[in-house]
Amino acid sequence: MGRQAKRVYTDQASIRKLESLVDQLPANGHVVLLLKDGSSCDGVIITRPNVQVFRDGDEREGINATVQLERPDVPDWSRQVWLDQILRVEHLDSCMASES
Repeated sequence: MGRQAKRVYTDQASIRKLESLVDQLPANGHVVLLLKDGSSCDGVIITRPNVQVFRDGDEREGINATVQLERPDVPDWSRQVWLDQILRVEHLDSCMASES
């Protein structure tokens, strides 16, 4: 398996929350992610994230996911964000903003 995460989730409520975030993160969408630590980051989503099975530091198996952001105006910049650290997604592109 080999996929490690700081936090994994097995309860249905947490998994549904992660799946709901996936629905808000379409490929090529331009978003601002407001994070639990009070920070935010913006960028274009490379591919829609998928919830996957990971193991935490105690070898417990559970679900989590990441989203990869890039900025077309900053070619060498990218950031990977764990979905469980996202408080809110703000859409900067008009097609998703009108659906929110």
